[in-house]
Amino acid sequence: MGARLPVRRRAALRRDGRLPPGPGRRVRLPLEEQGLRLVTSRRYAVLPAGRPAEFPPDARARIERILSRYPTKQAALLPILWVAQETWGWISREAAEEVARILELSPAHVSGVLTFYTMYTLEPVGRHLLQFCTSISCHLAGAGGLLEHCRRRLGIDLGQTTADGRFTMVCDRAPSMMIDDTYHEPMDPSKLDALLESLP
Repeated sequence: MGARLPVRRRAALRRDGRLPPGPGRRVRLPLEEQGLRLVTSRRYAVLPAGRPAEFPPDARARIERILSRYPTKQAALLPILWVAQETWGWISREAAEEVARILELSPAHVSGVLTFYTMYTLEPVGRHLLQFCTSISCHLAGAGGLLEHCRRRLGIDLGQTTADGRFTMVCDRAPSMMIDDTYHEPMDPSKLDALLESLP
């Protein structure tokens, strides 16, 4: 007789009888197969405040491709939210409502997902998002000095955007840091200066 799975894992069997990915069993697909893509230049569509969001044709086509990969529309929520964020740079209430309409979900459900996951931006950000870590291990590795240098250089604090809309500074991981969708490590003030100068 075969080994029995614990009740908790047995309940997690997929409809086809296979176990879903778990610890040590993660399935990694290329970004494009997940319906995602890396953004190398942040040129966002403009979403006027208070008006219903409408995805541009290229984003609608991506949404249709993503939806074709899922058994139900609702299952595609996370990647569709990525499309919204890549389209407008952040997810406004209007964008969340449009995603809810497309996926036939309540706006409250979409809002709950958005506030649970930290990877979604719920406020407008600059063209480049500078993410710094403030954890103890990062602090011991020099993140505090790097963060202070960036504060002085740009004249902004965490959660703020430069007046020209070019940079927004937030907490994440360091002494590596993330600019847009690319990690840079190990970082120091001179490397940070060179990176800032190289950005459009």
